[in-house]
Amino acid sequence: MKNIDIMDQSFQNARMSRPLEFDRSKALGHALTLFWRKGYQATSLTDLIAAMQISRSSFYATFGDKRSLFIECLDQFSARIKSMLETARGDMAPLDFLQRFFEGSVTGAPNARGQWGCMLVNTVLEMADVDPELSSRASGHLSAMQDVFETYLREAGADPAAARELGAMLTLLNEGIRVSSRRRLTEEQRRQPVSTAFRLIRNAIT
Repeated sequence: MKNIDIMDQSFQNARMSRPLEFDRSKALGHALTLFWRKGYQATSLTDLIAAMQISRSSFYATFGDKRSLFIECLDQFSARIKSMLETARGDMAPLDFLQRFFEGSVTGAPNARGQWGCMLVNTVLEMADVDPELSSRASGHLSAMQDVFETYLREAGADPAAARELGAMLTLLNEGIRVSSRRRLTEEQRRQPVSTAFRLIRNAIT
């Protein structure tokens, strides 16, 4: 009996140490894109396996299940945005950078990806009454973005209380932009709320 146990353990160890037969990062990227485009509930396991170009056994061994994979994709989506907000500014003034960030979301002809909205906002809306834990996780990521907005607003001269209020306003603006991306608005209709919001912010700070 002990010999069998030893053999079983050896098999498990060998299986765990076996190198992946696919690019995990690439497969994860495909899954993120699919979840972003279709949402959590409309994305089936069959869809994921096809998009990720891996076997069912590799999927379970590497990612566990659909929900665990979705959480990883959600976290990665948030990390990408937060990293861009924190590193892409360069030597731009904080308000100029924030305005450019928002204008970048509404400038140019809408494309397919632009009409997907924001994965975080989509998840809050889709899962609020279905899986509150997933909705709350996405909401937490949006709150982290608001923290970044507030940091830049304080740097621009807003006091802590004003930064919180204006940061909350920018967060709602961001969410509204993502939801309205599914509407067929002109570029002027999409740009105007951004211009108005930053005119009010600059007046409030200066």
